[in-house]
Amino acid sequence: MATGIVTASYIIAAVLFILSLGGLSNPETARRGNAYGMTGMLIAIIATVCGPQVTSYAMLMLVMLIGGSIGFYAAKRVQMTEMPELVAMLHSFVGLAAVLIGYATYVGGTGDMEGAEKTIHEVEIYLGILIGAVTFTGSVVAFGKLRGMIDGKPLTLPGRHWLNLGLALACLWLGSSFINGGGTFPLILMTLIAFGFGVHMVMAIGGADMPVVVSMLNSYSGWAAAATGFMLSNDLLIVTGALVGSSGAILSYIMCRAMNRQFLSVIAGGFGSSGGGPVAAIEGEVNPLSPEETAEALREASSVVIVPGYGMAVAQAQNTVYEITKNLRERGKTVRFAIHPVAGRMPGHMNVLLAEARVPYDIVMEMDEINDDFPATDVVLVIGANDIVNPSAQDEPNSPIAGMPVLEVWKAQTAIVMKRSMASGYAGVDNPLFFKDNTRMLFGDAKQSLDSVLKALQG
Repeated sequence: MATGIVTASYIIAAVLFILSLGGLSNPETARRGNAYGMTGMLIAIIATVCGPQVTSYAMLMLVMLIGGSIGFYAAKRVQMTEMPELVAMLHSFVGLAAVLIGYATYVGGTGDMEGAEKTIHEVEIYLGILIGAVTFTGSVVAFGKLRGMIDGKPLTLPGRHWLNLGLALACLWLGSSFINGGGTFPLILMTLIAFGFGVHMVMAIGGADMPVVVSMLNSYSGWAAAATGFMLSNDLLIVTGALVGSSGAILSYIMCRAMNRQFLSVIAGGFGSSGGGPVAAIEGEVNPLSPEETAEALREASSVVIVPGYGMAVAQAQNTVYEITKNLRERGKTVRFAIHPVAGRMPGHMNVLLAEARVPYDIVMEMDEINDDFPATDVVLVIGANDIVNPSAQDEPNSPIAGMPVLEVWKAQTAIVMKRSMASGYAGVDNPLFFKDNTRMLFGDAKQSLDSVLKALQG
């Protein structure tokens, strides 16, 4: 394929990627956005395969077959509850690819480059490996936390900020040594430091911030791809990486603003560990109720707000939630959903689940849109959410989550909380909501409990 046709194909693919991001910004156009993205990627792959850089089609087809088979198998097998872990793992693949391509480019030599051109190329290699290494190990740790293989509480080592600063300065010094002809040793040592930095950075971030971490790692993977594009002189990789990197950074910033947190404080970690002093003991008694009593409360209510959380995802109860919503709306009830910015384990996790269950978009509200309506709400049904409805974020200044905006469900006439047990949430913080006078606890598996509620409503 002629170079001009390849370049034109890359431009078309880049435009389609931009249209894809625009489509994905709204639930009603998300399907179209996905189609744009898939078409753009298909064009990019065909143009790359037919481009002048390919020297061994047999090897290329073999690795494409292996990678495509793995991707197809994962897409068929993965559950929506496992989507955050899958996203984190895919980010790790991008990071590892950047590291491997960086070393392959370095081993391949700089050819006829000299002077400023050679220096710029070595900077591209160094930054690509650095960003890729941090992305790789950070994503692996995020996968472990999301999977439950690693404790969700932050690991706060003594002097961790000084340690991070020291690692960053070491990478700068090694970069200078590498560019000035230091050879392979500075590059290898920097890679090991970057691997360690990625582990330490994500280990220090608490469970309540994991959705921001997933978004942040998405941004890192984009910059790693852009650096790889510079190394390979591939314009499409540069554009695509910049799009992913910038959109991930913007999303992380928006989520941090919604949580009343600073992006740098998320990166610094520690959120979800001990606060600034002793936390007041939680007093009161738990008031349990049955699925039949829950159905009766929903029947008597005129206004209902449903707050989905990760427990709903784990139980795969979204379809039953839709049936309950449909039943209540047919009875003339006002039913809406309240979505916290960090509900679930990744950005938009609850929105995706509700869309999968065919819940109408117009009754799915963001936290800022619905928080003021809770005092006029008869019943709030909290399904497997914990930290995002914790009043200690507002009432307890020494709480580890103090200052985090939450859904004020306790202001409703009745709050029904569905949980398996009284265990704390992902951030490891106890929740006084469970002991309030207007709170009722419906214990058990969310799917089984909601099935019983639906049966009682239909009966």
